[in-house]
Formats: sequence, C-alpha cells, structure tokens
Amino acid sequence: MKPRVALAIGLTAVGGVLALAACATPTPTPEPEVTFNMAMLSQFGTLPEEATPTGYELTQEIVDLGRMLYYEPRLSVNGQMSCNTCHPLNTYGMDGLRFSFGHAGDPVGRNSPTSYNAALHVAQFWDGRAADVEAQAKGPILAGGEMGMPNSDFVVGVLKEIPGYLPLFEAAFPDDTDPINYDNVGTAIGAFERKLITPGRFDLLLAGDESAFNDAEKRGLALFVSTGCASCHTGPLLGGTMYAKLGAAESFAGSDLGRFNVTGDEADKYVFKVPSLRNIGQTGPYLHDGSIPTLEDMVRIMVRHQLGKELEDNEINDMVLFLRSLTGEVPADYIARPELP
Repeated sequence: MKPRVALAIGLTAVGGVLALAACATPTPTPEPEVTFNMAMLSQFGTLPEEATPTGYELTQEIVDLGRMLYYEPRLSVNGQMSCNTCHPLNTYGMDGLRFSFGHAGDPVGRNSPTSYNAALHVAQFWDGRAADVEAQAKGPILAGGEMGMPNSDFVVGVLKEIPGYLPLFEAAFPDDTDPINYDNVGTAIGAFERKLITPGRFDLLLAGDESAFNDAEKRGLALFVSTGCASCHTGPLLGGTMYAKLGAAESFAGSDLGRFNVTGDEADKYVFKVPSLRNIGQTGPYLHDGSIPTLEDMVRIMVRHQLGKELEDNEINDMVLFLRSLTGEVPADYIARPELP
C-alpha cells in the first residue's frame, strides 16, 4: 500500500471515530445527592403552645365558653350545625370532603381548612378576608350557604333564651354589662381555637433529636428544602404566613380569583394564602377547591406549577413521607365535647 493511501485510510478511520464520538449522547453528570443536615431546620422555628392574643386575656373561663360555642348546634338556623360539623376536631379539624355542606344541603364555595394551628396564620380563610380567628368565627354563623343565621341580633337572641349561657358569658367577660353579644361569641370561639395546637415528631427534630425522623423522612425534608418548597412553606407551621399566586411558574387552570375578590387588586388574581403543612397528611383533599385527592399528586403539581421543576417518583415518595411526618398530636382532653347548657 502506498504511503498516501495508508495515510488517507488512517485519517478516514480517525474521522469516523471522531464523528461517532460527536454523535454519541454524553453521559450526564449526576446531580449531587441532597443530604439532610440540622442547619436546614433554622428556617422553621418552634411551634408555640398557644397563639396568645393581644387584645384580651386567654382565661380558662373564656376558653371553656368558646369550647361550648364551637360545639353549639343552636348557632345554626336549623339547629343542627356547629363549627365542629365542618371542622371536626377528632379528625384533625377536617371533614374530608371536597366541599362541606351548608344547612340546606348545598356545598360551600371552597374547601374547609382545618381549625388546628389556624390561629397562628397571617389571616383567616383561603383569601385572608378575616384578620384573625375571632373575626373568622363570626363569618360562617351568618353565611347563608353555611350555618345560615339571619343576623347577629338573632344569634344573640337565641343565646339569651338559653338560661345557662348568661353566667358563662358573665364569667368570661366580667367587665361587660351585657356580655352576651356577637363580638363576644367570636372572641370566645377564637380563644378556644388559639389553643388548638398540634406538636409532633417534627418538633422533636427541631429540638435536636435526630432519631425522631428515619432516613427516608430526612431525605424528603432535604429535598423539600433544596427544591424550594420552603420558600413559601416556612416558619413553625411550614406555611400560613404569606400569600402566593397559584401557578406562579406555570399557569394553573381555575376560575376562583382568590384574594382579588377581597382587595380588587389585579395583582391578587389567583392569589391564595399559603396553607400550613402541619397535619397535611390528614387534611385532604387539597387546594382551595379540594380538587387534588392525594399528597403525591399535590407534590407533583406544586413542584411543577409553583417552582417550574419536575421530581422523580422516588423523590416524590420521600417528600410525601416527610410531609406525613408533620402529623401532630390532637389534644384529646382539650377538645372533648362539653355538656351544653
């Protein structure tokens, strides 16, 4: 073989190898594994024993009255509904329905959020239209599609006709000359709700006990932080402290305009209060419209539509294990159904 021919063949072979190399799919560089460390917990904080009010003292008398009123069906127009109907305390403050039903049997407009830990939220209702639990407690009683009482004077009249309530209101509001009034109804129910706090294993971890979580739960927590979920679901409640637009990264279909209905501000269209993730494994279905039945679906949807990311199935499984670890302890003695006057 002549030298030039051999050189040509050699160059052709080398070129072919280079061409094949150029066409080959490069081996992706694996993402570094996200590992748990205790420093990740600094953004959450300690769950308090109660949501202490600023405008009144949380006395035993006012809390006991509030507990009775929370369970009181005579605060509804048909005498059959109470706060506990849609927010049953023995099932984590949720009835498990996509939409609760009002006194006439019709579904309400949004999914009923849990009453546990709610007093620590920035505001109440999905759209934040009530500033605190005291204000929130007065809303459903008068809502036509919920408990259906015609007006606040009617509610006061009903309570005044029940003899046993007068001494209870007098003990709870000793400085009031006419203690049975509608504002005091809301205050008493709110006072009771301010102690509906559910600490759990997550709080043991926050206190330094690494054995409180297993390896999968720790992986899920690390992924929760590294993916960006904690940018909204932060603080002691892992949420409940801010508002966010649903579909921030990718549009999420829906007709509910959210907080826009309260403020009229265009920027508040499709904005809702970020829910707390405490007890999230017990409080489905999810979203303001209860349209998402499982935590697995909820994680996948939120990561995509809020953060613009995708997770593998095994990652979703780990994150769901972490979310389920946020289930706390229901205070059985505190929520025991009282004897009503």
